[in-house]
Amino acid sequence: MPELPEVEALTAYLHERAVGLTVERVDVSAISALKTFDPPMSAASGRTLTGAARHGKFLDLQLGDDLHLVIHLARAGWLHYREELPKTLLKPGSGPIAVRVRLSDGSGFDLTEAGTQKKLAAYLVKDPKQVPGVARLGPDALSLDVDGLADLLKGKNSQIKGVLRDQQIIAGIGNAYSDEILHAAKMSPFARADKLTRAQIEQLHQAMVDILTEAVTRSVGQKAATLKAEKRAGMRVHGRAGQKCPVCGDVVREVSFADSSLQYCATCQTGGKPLADRRLSRLLR
Repeated sequence: MPELPEVEALTAYLHERAVGLTVERVDVSAISALKTFDPPMSAASGRTLTGAARHGKFLDLQLGDDLHLVIHLARAGWLHYREELPKTLLKPGSGPIAVRVRLSDGSGFDLTEAGTQKKLAAYLVKDPKQVPGVARLGPDALSLDVDGLADLLKGKNSQIKGVLRDQQIIAGIGNAYSDEILHAAKMSPFARADKLTRAQIEQLHQAMVDILTEAVTRSVGQKAATLKAEKRAGMRVHGRAGQKCPVCGDVVREVSFADSSLQYCATCQTGGKPLADRRLSRLLR
């Protein structure tokens, strides 16, 4: 799933490559991806792409003065920019392409989604806050200082892994970077958010800033086609179950968490104790 660093990089890439061009047309192949109907998607045609922005994990393309194409790539979606789009029209419901945006110089991009769970979303709105997910976002992860993070964690009787992923609490962090942040902070994914000491919150905040800033630095300037590989290459524990922890050499472990799985190092994060492999588990005692 694209998270804050990748969406930031896509925003920068589209700002450099596409801003100033005119949208010739937007074709929707997967009706499930289209989340708004008024204004219709045809209203984007003829509009100049005047800006690109990010809201959490949402990509916001400004069209003219009063329209926004807001995109959420969800778990299995991606943006593929092509210097020359095929001339053929999309066939509804055929293939992985959900939406195609054709620009005035012949280039453009496809929004694709793999798998059977179709959650990629495209909204054409007059204000990004008309998108429910944008309206509910908490503060951006890179906008928080230590005190702001401490305030957000007060009263959160939940495991810190889930809190970091909750977009209504902190915007921009998903499954992958929450694993990386917690590893860097030397913190158990199942630690209670409201029980963290001030020192632990400071360590968590530093890890969050360091991991996300490093990932943004690596990602911005990359073409859309190389961002996925760049993200994987930068991971220390996420997606590396069974491999050696780059810090201590212990084996990276994996457990189920909510609707996915997490990876962690027991030596670095849980005092050597393995986490029980069951959903919403706590440390084995």
